[in-house]
Amino acid sequence: MKKILINDLLRIPDSEIPNVRIKLNIDNGYTDPLEEYKANPDLVNINWFLWHNKRRYFHAGNIAICLLYLYNDEWLLTTIKRITKELDVTDKIGYEAEEKTEYGNYFGRLVIKFHNTERSMGRTYESLMNDLEVLKVLESTYDGDDFPGYENIRVSYSQLKTIIDRKKVDGWQR
Repeated sequence: MKKILINDLLRIPDSEIPNVRIKLNIDNGYTDPLEEYKANPDLVNINWFLWHNKRRYFHAGNIAICLLYLYNDEWLLTTIKRITKELDVTDKIGYEAEEKTEYGNYFGRLVIKFHNTERSMGRTYESLMNDLEVLKVLESTYDGDDFPGYENIRVSYSQLKTIIDRKKVDGWQR
């Protein structure tokens, strides 16, 4: 069976591919971006994704794709933005960007399989696009852990707070 790759769905034109960048967002040892995404997706889609410190991931005009690590080589596409301006800052949000609404149906729903073997979290789309396999498109936007059953509940306070704040209804609230 032929793999479905990310560009089979996104269909980014060949002329644009050299201008597309990917940022991989993973736990940095202090904060887990997945937990932040579950609490408020903008914490990842803006704060993590558009953050600038010493290295610039993007430049004005780039199309930027945000992938968030889930588990077992699975990543969630959370947003795609066009970088409109680079800001002259360090250790702050370093870009202004506009969301690419034509891809909006995939935000928070497209799960990709990708085994990351490099330390760099910013990459060119061209170098990865043939390794980004579509695993599934979720029925609804990813909002966290599904209800495991009463006998298997083991969550932290922050996870429980997110479940309550986001009003998850798949068994968590009765």
